[in-house]
Amino acid sequence: QVQLVESGGGSVQAGGSLSLSCAASGYITMTSLSCLAWFRQAPDKEREGVAAIDSTDTTRYADSVKGRFTISKDYGKNTLNLRMNSLKPEDTAMYYCAGQFPCSALTDAWARKRYNYWGQGTQVTVSS
Repeated sequence: QVQLVESGGGSVQAGGSLSLSCAASGYITMTSLSCLAWFRQAPDKEREGVAAIDSTDTTRYADSVKGRFTISKDYGKNTLNLRMNSLKPEDTAMYYCAGQFPCSALTDAWARKRYNYWGQGTQVTVSS
């Protein structure tokens, strides 16, 4: 009953910016008691957490993206967004949005097993 659909992926040169969006449908909205996150997975690597936000809008970021990426909610559009600045080639990966419901606050933000819902991913490629 819940669907998450990512969009906004594409190719960009190193140092550039890109914005991803995850549209949520079903009973989960950005105002729901949920925890949301962006994960990414590069070829032959495990899926890793990138950024997360909980129901209080507290955010967490992986050290590798801190200061460059910003996770946010658009309550009007009911989307989870990820603004990526100063992109590096190592940011190249398939990016997935994930939702955890119910969830009032993030405990283990990077634990994939805690997320109930996942999008299909959107590819981000950063060239040198």
